Amino acid sequence: MITRSPALLQRPDREAQPLDVQSPWQTQLARAIRDPHELCRRLGLDDAWLPGAERGHALFEVRVPEAYLARMRPGDSRDPLLLQVLPVSAEAETTPGFVNDPLEEADHTPAPGLIQKYAGRVLLIASPACAVNCRYCFRRHFPYEQNAPSRVQWKKTLDYLRADATIHEAILSGGDPLASNDRQLAWLVERLDAIPHLTRLRVHTRLPVVIPDRIDAALLGWLAATRLQKVMVLHINHANEIDAAVVAACKKLRDAGVTLLNQSVLLRGINDDIETLAALSERLFAADILPYYLHVLDPVAGAAHFDVDDDQARELVAGLRRVLPGFLMPRLVREIPGEASKTPL
Repeated sequence: MITRSPALLQRPDREAQPLDVQSPWQTQLARAIRDPHELCRRLGLDDAWLPGAERGHALFEVRVPEAYLARMRPGDSRDPLLLQVLPVSAEAETTPGFVNDPLEEADHTPAPGLIQKYAGRVLLIASPACAVNCRYCFRRHFPYEQNAPSRVQWKKTLDYLRADATIHEAILSGGDPLASNDRQLAWLVERLDAIPHLTRLRVHTRLPVVIPDRIDAALLGWLAATRLQKVMVLHINHANEIDAAVVAACKKLRDAGVTLLNQSVLLRGINDDIETLAALSERLFAADILPYYLHVLDPVAGAAHFDVDDDQARELVAGLRRVLPGFLMPRLVREIPGEASKTPL
């Protein structure tokens, strides 16, 4: 998520440098829509949407890049991409069981910017920034100010990884890690590469989907340079998110030796029917992306209106099995704080 200007990874040996504003993807990031009035105007929505959009925006700001906006249907207030990013008044409602930290990540943060919930892997908050603010984001209340590592903290984080030989996988997350510039990401990955017991690098991101131009020569360069096995987990919830530019970006990643997986969130009114989920799996596979997880919603405050109950979720997955081959079936899971893994439903 983004609630402020993008912060950078900071190198221990010099001050962080400003983003290269001449990179096309960074220009698109800087020009993303941040005003609910502008979002509604550009999509030709009725003025009746504005009060709710303003109320939701006050809680969690709007951010929508032009490349993502272009895939929405003007005048359609039920467009499945719009519904993922449009603030609404329901976000201000208090719902029992929906809390600011639904995964209790604060209890699994041994150092700022580092989260360790599962054996053998750690998650690094590589950037507090995102290219798009998804309204259902489970980290919409995350204290990024307390988890943006300074130069000293990055050294401590790397020392932590070096000291624990049971850690085999480093997961770059955020925010969106690809919102950081490539110089900073290359610096970090080079140091992860030098830790002998690390074998995999995983990147969780939506940037190749919402700004496909992010997959440029600089990014592909540091990916190609690492010895680590490379896995990129994309976050795509609807087939309409995958256009020709996204397919082209994914091909570049696959050609660079990156394994592409997808995890979706089951969202009421967006993808909670068999036809939509089946179309998503088919479109993913056509783009060389393997369906991986279908998450039930994490109960984060402000997102209860997206919730789909467990019984309906199971019925949907049972229906999917009747129309899809097994290799296109995402695993239906819930993340339960304190459990050793994600819990199948």
